[in-house]
Amino acid sequence: MAKEQNWKKQLRIIIFEADTYWGKVFDVILLIAIVLSVLAVMLESVKQIKIGYGNILYIVEWVFTILFTMEYIARIIVIDKPWKYVRSFFGIIDLLSIIPTYLSLFIAGAHSLLIIRSIRLLRVFRVLKMVRFLGEASHLSRALKASRVKITVFIGAVFIVVVILGTFMYIIEGADHGFDSIPRSIYWAVVTLTTVGYGDIAPSTVLGQALATLIMILGYGMIAVPTGIVSAEMSQRRTVDEEYIRECHRCGATGHDEDARYCNKCGEKLRL
Repeated sequence: MAKEQNWKKQLRIIIFEADTYWGKVFDVILLIAIVLSVLAVMLESVKQIKIGYGNILYIVEWVFTILFTMEYIARIIVIDKPWKYVRSFFGIIDLLSIIPTYLSLFIAGAHSLLIIRSIRLLRVFRVLKMVRFLGEASHLSRALKASRVKITVFIGAVFIVVVILGTFMYIIEGADHGFDSIPRSIYWAVVTLTTVGYGDIAPSTVLGQALATLIMILGYGMIAVPTGIVSAEMSQRRTVDEEYIRECHRCGATGHDEDARYCNKCGEKLRL
C-alpha cells in the first residue's frame, strides 16, 4: 500500500508540477505533442494534403488522442481530489480535447473540433515560470464577472437600438435599395454600428445616408463603453486583489488568504 501511494505521489509530481526536472520534461513533451496534433488537424483540412496523406494523418490523430486519453486518466488517478480536477478549467479542456475524435466515429467532421487542443498550450505559462500571468488573467476574469450585469444591460440596449434603427432604414430605403425585410435591415444596422461595414447593403437616399452617418458615429461611442466598464471594475478591485499574491507552486492557483497553509484549489501545502 505504501509503495502504491509513493508511486502515485511520484507520478503526480511529474504530471502536475513544473518545478522538477521530470515535471519540466513531461510538460515540454506534452506541449510538443499538442502542437503536432493541432498541426495534423490543420493539415487534414487542406484538400491536396488530405488526398495524399489522409490515412497517415488519420492514424496520427488517433495516436495523439489515445496518448491524451491516457494522460487524462492518469491525472484523475494520481491527484488527491479527482473531481476538482475534472471540474477545473484545464480538466474540462483536457476532456474536450479528446472527445471529438471519438465523436467522429458517429458524426462526420467532428474531429475538426480537435483544434480546441490549442487551448492546452496555456500550460506553457507553468513551464516558463510565468504563473503570475495566470494570476493577471484571473484578475481580468473576476473583473469581467463583476461587470457582467452592466455589460448585459449595455448589450440589451444596443440590441434595442439596432432593431429600431434597422426598422427605420427599412422604411426609408425599402426593398428597391436592398433593404427588403426588417431582419436584413437589422443585420445592416449591426454591421454598421460595429463599424465592420461589409458593404453588401448600402443606403442610396439622402435621408438613409444621413441615418447611416449617425449610426456610424454612434458606433464609435458604443465601442468604448464595455472597455470603460471593465476598466473601471478592474481599477476598483486592484486594491482588493492585493491578497491574491500568494500562488500555489503546483497548480498556479491564486487568491489565498495571508494565513492560508494549503491551496484552495488542489490542497497542496503552500510555500512561505
